[in-house]
Amino acid sequence: MSTGTFPSTDSTDPASSTAAARSDVAEASFLTTTRGKLTLVLLCAVAFLDFVDASIVNIALPSIQRDLGLTNQGLQWVPSGYLLTYGGLMLLGGRAADLIGRRRVLLAGTVVFAAASLVGGLAQSSAVLIGARLAQGAGASMMLPAALSILTTSFGTGNDRNKALGAWAGTGALASAVGVFLGGVLTEGPGWRWVMFVNLPVCALVLPAIPRLLPDDRHRASTRGFDFLGTVLATGGLVLLVYALVKAPDQGWGSTRTVVELAVAGGLLLAFVINEAVGRNPLMPLSIFRVKGLAAANVTQLVAMSGFIAMFFFLTLYMQDVLGYSEIRAGSAFLPVTVGVGIAAGLAQPLLGRVGTRPLIVVGALIASAGIGMLSRIPVDGSYLTDLLPGLVVMSFGLGFVFVGVATAANAGVPAEQAGLAAALMNTAQQLGGAFGLAVLSAVATSETSHRLGAGHAAAHAYTEGFQKALLVGAFLLAGAAVVALFVANTRGEET
Repeated sequence: MSTGTFPSTDSTDPASSTAAARSDVAEASFLTTTRGKLTLVLLCAVAFLDFVDASIVNIALPSIQRDLGLTNQGLQWVPSGYLLTYGGLMLLGGRAADLIGRRRVLLAGTVVFAAASLVGGLAQSSAVLIGARLAQGAGASMMLPAALSILTTSFGTGNDRNKALGAWAGTGALASAVGVFLGGVLTEGPGWRWVMFVNLPVCALVLPAIPRLLPDDRHRASTRGFDFLGTVLATGGLVLLVYALVKAPDQGWGSTRTVVELAVAGGLLLAFVINEAVGRNPLMPLSIFRVKGLAAANVTQLVAMSGFIAMFFFLTLYMQDVLGYSEIRAGSAFLPVTVGVGIAAGLAQPLLGRVGTRPLIVVGALIASAGIGMLSRIPVDGSYLTDLLPGLVVMSFGLGFVFVGVATAANAGVPAEQAGLAAALMNTAQQLGGAFGLAVLSAVATSETSHRLGAGHAAAHAYTEGFQKALLVGAFLLAGAAVVALFVANTRGEET
């Protein structure tokens, strides 16, 4: 795998400057250089933008609904629209980065993301806001795999790679928690539109830094023999699958519409796999799954995220609807998660070199499962200090280990020319896991709440018992992720 692919700003010759940079990196760690540190900050900023937008709107939803007059059914598309295109187009974005240039795709995605954020903040109708969220997801689906593949091909040595992937994984986990906090602060402060506008200053810093810090890799561009059929099948199948999962709790899992949507999505994805197996220039070369442990790492990611992302959703509802927390108080409640994840991510980096990815993921998933299990005992008159904080802290430490371990395992041993694809697979697994977890656990919570209401329980008690059961299932999902992780290759992050 190529390392240190960043040209010197002194040279006007891209080829010679890139060669010089590689020579420099061969002599010393790229991460210890100023350019290396700035590059890592840039790539983590991209990750933060993309991950934070998956959660920042959640606390703002009641204000958005009142301001734009959305129905409950329409309101769900504010968070789900982002998830739909983000997860559905991720594979295409990752492969495009490999084929036509990672810097080019990263730039294009950031421009789309920034423009969509501006339009969404200015939206005067629900249709415009939902359209902006769909466009944001499309931009993020280009940004994230391009950025992660640049990271894995640039920080190629064992120690550099572990530190860079640890920072990336920690950023992703932190962003999920920080997004809830920022959503509350901005909604109660300048208003819900700032959950969209807040992206603009970050994009304004990221866009000029991309061409300055990252190499011009246009020489890699080639769309000859591009797998258009595979692109249509993969994108159609993934988008329809995410859509079906998002809508299933409302439509009913056994409804004809849900069954047909899931069946068609499955048929498209099966046709995609067949096409990739026989095609000459596949969008997703199946040979990538020969990388030891890659498939297991991605399945672990999917299962773990099914429980983790749903946990934020149900605890936010519990704090606001049952305990009566304001938006900013509910958002602030998740701040300890950012501290715990940050500490765990820092501890995970040296542990990778000693014990490897498999023990780190297994132990982390079990710790996270225990934390969410503690949270599943929330009472209707719960106290933050005794009923929420302990479980959040325990869960955050476990997830810090999981994020770092999975990010390392899912990228270890991947050829440089498939780094974008590997990044896309990992993040597609995350988004599908989130969609699946929310769909299944929402059905669990709704069923339990309806049963309790029918039995004459007060609304607060019925909702709490629904949240309890959903969180308990989420804990079992994290435990299941620990079992899957037993099949992950025990890499120490040294594969290049």
